[in-house]
Parts: sequence; structure tokens; C-alpha cells
Amino acid sequence: MAKRHNRRTFFSTQFITSCISTTLVLILLGTITMFVLMAQNLSTYVRENINVSVLLSDDLVEDDVKGLQAEFAKQPYVKSIQYISKEQALKEQTEAMGTDPTEFIDVNPFTASFEIKMNSAFANNDSLTNIVRRIKSNDKIIDVLYQKELMQSVNDNISKLSLILLIIAALFTYISFELINNTVRLTIFARRFIINTMKLVGASWNFIRRPFLKQALFLGIVSAILADLFIYFGVQWLQKFDPEINAVIDNKLLIIVGVTVLAFGLLITFLCTYASLSKYLKMSSNDLYHV
Repeated sequence: MAKRHNRRTFFSTQFITSCISTTLVLILLGTITMFVLMAQNLSTYVRENINVSVLLSDDLVEDDVKGLQAEFAKQPYVKSIQYISKEQALKEQTEAMGTDPTEFIDVNPFTASFEIKMNSAFANNDSLTNIVRRIKSNDKIIDVLYQKELMQSVNDNISKLSLILLIIAALFTYISFELINNTVRLTIFARRFIINTMKLVGASWNFIRRPFLKQALFLGIVSAILADLFIYFGVQWLQKFDPEINAVIDNKLLIIVGVTVLAFGLLITFLCTYASLSKYLKMSSNDLYHV
């Protein structure tokens, strides 16, 4: 009978309502957390897709090119490197412009180059200034080209975006806390007379708290799991429409979001339940009618 009563209590209409409310709030919190983490991944993705062109001397033979490419590949600032020959550069530019420059000047005006994608930690103008200086000191290098204004603009905008998202995340975390706190307080409020009755028959405060805290933890776990599933399948749905989203939402990010939602769900439901219980345990019987 006791087990059946506990089961009815755990899965009562009130519990289901609280679970739905808490789940919706945790979905909101998880989504904001995901956007904050996405901003960092997006920053890395954009920085690592800005090309740095290293123009090579025409005097280089094939062995020199391979040796120089291997030397660049060892550098910590290089994420990937691709060799573009004079002929390939001409072909690409001809396709892009719709006309062949050699028809007018009888020579290939382009030079061979290395197209380098930088590791994100080095993809800023300060680091690149020093890197370019060292690269240009090699007499086999004609010049180093990159979009300096674009690099600066990307870094500035990403910094602003990260700050805005952090402010929004802090605001929504507070809102989430208050919403879940209100849900839990209403649940405890509806059972305040049961709490008082248990206190009057001599039950200790810890004994009274135990079933409520167990239910709070169970509520937190169920709500967090439901929220995590909603976010996970939402991301899977988005990936069907735009596979490029995998570049900013990876499995590591989803795991961090899932753990954050679970931790927040458990922590907030436990703390709010404990605080609300303590409030009513301290009240006298007469005070309960004036809450």
C-alpha cells in the first residue's frame, strides 16, 4: 500500500504539471547554453576558414616546394596547407573571371602559392603580423597576402557577439531559476498542511523533508532528460536541412549542454524544495492560514 501511495504521489497530476513546466524552462536554458557554446565554435570555424596566401618564387623546383610545404606544415599556426601551382591558379581565375588572361598577355601572370588556413588561436592581426614578418624573411617567398580588414572585423564582431550572448545567458539563467522556483514553491504550498500535520505528530524535520527532496530530485532528472531529448532531436532535425551546422554543433557541445541541463535541473529543484520546506516547517499552525 505504501509503495502504491508513493507511486501515485510521484506521478500525480501536480507532479506531471510541474514536470512539464520545469522541462520547458530547462529547454530554454539548454538552448541559451548551446548558443553561447556555438558562438565559440563559430568563432573557431570562421577564423580557421580565412585564407592566408603565401606567394612563391618562380625559381622554386618541385623538391623545393615539397620541402617548404613540409616545413610550413610543422608550424603550430598552420591548420592546413594546400599548394596551388601557376597552372592551377590560372585555371581557377579563368573560371572565376570567365576569360583567359593569357589570350591578352601571352604569359601566365599568376604565381604558385601555398593557401594556408590558420589555427584559430593565431588568426588575429597581432599574431599574423609577426608570422608574416618571419615568412617574408625567406627569400623563396615573394609576398604574404590575407584580408587584414576582414580578420579584424571577424574578431571584433565575435567578441561583441560573445559578450551579448553571455549577458543574455545570465539573464535567462536568472529567469529560469525564478520560474522553476515558483513552480516548486506552488507545489510545496499546496501541501503545507500535510507538512504541518507531520510536524504535529512528532516527525523530525529531516523525516518530513526526505520524500519531498526525493520527489524534487526525481522531478529534476525527468525534466532534464526530457529537455535534453528535445534539444538533441531538434539539432538532428536542423542538421537534415543544413549539414554545415555540424561545424558549430558537435557531439562535445551537445554533451556539455546535456550535462549542464541535468546539473541545473537537479540543483535548482533540490535547493528550491529545501528552502520552501524550511519556510513552512518554521511556521506555526496559525501562520499557515495567512500565507
